[in-house]
Parts: sequence; C-alpha cells; structure tokens
Amino acid sequence: MSDSLSQTFLAITRNTTDLEWLQGALAPLGQVVSAGSGTLDELLALVDVTFANLVFVGLDREHVVAQSALIEGALEAKPMLAIVALGDGMDNQLVLNAMRAGARDFVAYGSRSSEVAGLVRRLSKRLPPVTTNTQLGGLTVLYGTQSNADGALLAGHLALVVQKSGQQTLLLDLGLPRGDSLALLGLESSFNFGDALRHLRRLDATLINSAFTSAEDGLRILAYAPNDEPLEQTSAAELYMLLSALRQHFQHIVVNLAGQQDSEALRTFVSHCDKLLWCTDQSVLDCRRNLAILNQWREKGMKLEHAKLLVDRYIKSCAPDSEALGKSFGLEVIAVLPLSPEVRLNAKNQGQTLFALAPREPLTLGLKTLGERLAKRSEGMKKQSHNWLDRLLGTGK
Repeated sequence: MSDSLSQTFLAITRNTTDLEWLQGALAPLGQVVSAGSGTLDELLALVDVTFANLVFVGLDREHVVAQSALIEGALEAKPMLAIVALGDGMDNQLVLNAMRAGARDFVAYGSRSSEVAGLVRRLSKRLPPVTTNTQLGGLTVLYGTQSNADGALLAGHLALVVQKSGQQTLLLDLGLPRGDSLALLGLESSFNFGDALRHLRRLDATLINSAFTSAEDGLRILAYAPNDEPLEQTSAAELYMLLSALRQHFQHIVVNLAGQQDSEALRTFVSHCDKLLWCTDQSVLDCRRNLAILNQWREKGMKLEHAKLLVDRYIKSCAPDSEALGKSFGLEVIAVLPLSPEVRLNAKNQGQTLFALAPREPLTLGLKTLGERLAKRSEGMKKQSHNWLDRLLGTGK
C-alpha cells in the first residue's frame, strides 16, 4: 500500500451518494471502501485484508434490527473494532439503537466534512495503532485516459524487467482495448480477470500457478476478457480482496489501466499502489483529458504523492516539452520514452518483445531503466507463505 495513505475505513451505506459524501469527508485521512452488501462474513473478511479499525454502518427504520445485529456480530468477532453509525440525526430511536448495539458514535448523513473528520481523528487517538502487512508485494499502476496509447506494450515490458530481476511478477492488464498484452505476445488465456473475481475464495497458490497465463521468463499475466464486466461495475471490496490475495503471492504486480474511465474501482487501484505512472503524450487534447481527471482527484482530496509523470511517444522537436508537461501536471517526470514508430510497430506485428527485437534502441533502454527502478521497491522481499491467505479465504487444511 502506498505510504501516502494513512488509513482505510469501511462503510455500509444506503447508496453511492452517501458513500461519496463520506469519501469526500475523509479523503484527507485515507480511503473509504464500500463493504458491499453488508453481510457479516464479507465485512469481517474485509476488516482482515484492509486492517481497518473503524467501520461506518448506515441505519434506517426499515432494516434497523438487521443492521443492529450486524454491529453486534462484528464487535463480538472483533472487540477492538470501532463502529460509527450513520443515519437521520433527527431520529432519536436510530441513535438509541446504534448505541445499544455498541456503536461508538452516531453521525447524521450530510454532516459537514470537518465534523466527520474531527470525529475520526478523536476516535483514532483511542484506538489501537493500525497494523499493516509489510510483506505485501509491490504494486505499480500505469494509467492515462487515452485508450489508443501503448499501455499494454509499456506495462508488459516493465513487468518483464521486474520479473527478470528475480521477483515473481504479475502483469494485470485491465487497460483498453482489452487483452492487448496477450495479443502482443501471441498468447491466449482460458482464465481471465472476471474468472479471478468469481473465484476469490479459491484464489490460492495452486489456482494461480495452474490457471494464470505464463509468459517469458516466468512472468504471469491476468487480463481482461471481452465478456468481462466493465471495471467500473467491479466493487472496491472485490478489488481489495483480489489485490490482497495477489499481493500475498506475487512480489510485484504491474497493472495496466490505460484508457479506463474514472470510477471508484479505478481510484481503488490508484489509492493502494506504491507508484502511479501517469502516462501522457504531447497531444494537447490528451493532456487536457488527463489533467481533467487529475484535477478532479485532487479536488476530492486524494493523496497523489506517489504519482509520477511518464511522457510517452516523445518528439523532441515538438512542444510542449517534457519539462513543460511536468509543470502543467504538477508531477515529477519519471521517464521520457521516444516515439520510435518503426520499433513499436515491429514489436506489435511480430509478437516479440523490444528486448529481443531492438535491445539497444532508446525506447527499449528507457523501459529497462524504468523497470529496474520499479524493481527496487520490492527487492529482497522474501517469497511469502500462503498460510495467512489460506486461513482468510477458507482454503487452508
């Protein structure tokens, strides 16, 4: 998880509007993850993988008995957990039910952000320190709004470099167009992103080793399939469970998200990666689209200290130059990759990597240097035991 994120909170709310209100209020403190349908088993599993110590539970008159039972069940299983109830502040009966169930406090929907954040800060001082799993593998995200970019090409080569450094690496290709990473290498897969989501509780070392596509040097690939649901329809809870499982197995994951539209799912990846490579070229139109999303996230209070600018398809004789782009985006330029149209086209058409076709080209050398820099994040990380994950997912013997 990115060091820039201080904490993760879980929430069960009436609708997405309430969730977004809570996310906006707590953006300076961390990320609020929806706990989905709100079943006790799902909530407890998310507490385990997110290390959250504060949960928000929405109450309403129609479902207050079940909601109160959920609070009681969560606190019985996790006595050190703090639960804050949400609801109509004018409904005294809801407040009373929340307190009887064991909630630490009650927040009215629509309260000012400063009030909600202040409450969380006060509660946090009385809660045990948040513990995180320091053994999780590295997570790098490549993102840019343009779907015609070479996201799969870049992410695939970066993943290969990290894999060649001796770290077991996964390329998670969720960029648009779908499945380009497989097509570029002439590979096919019978197990895709949607399958992984459907088999979350079976996602152990055996399934990963047998079902995930294997590429050069042992790199594993998990990609979008044409019939997979759009990323924006995937819940943050599902992604959190998936990433936690994958990061227990792989020492580094490189995620291609180029071309994806803004969504809670996209922001979940961005908030929990170690490094965000924001990919753009010199096209003013593409820069505007990228800046629109970047500025929206900044306005939401998202922490982006781990974001760097990756300038792709660079032409020295054209403006704006890389320095100007860095200033416009307010991001450090981590790499500048040349256009090299013939080299890119040959790699795509021949189904070979740039390392095999053109090892001395500036584009290839630039990707190699950047990949080696990413590899340092998880260098020396030991291969992990899966006992903790097996216990969590119920697959242990």
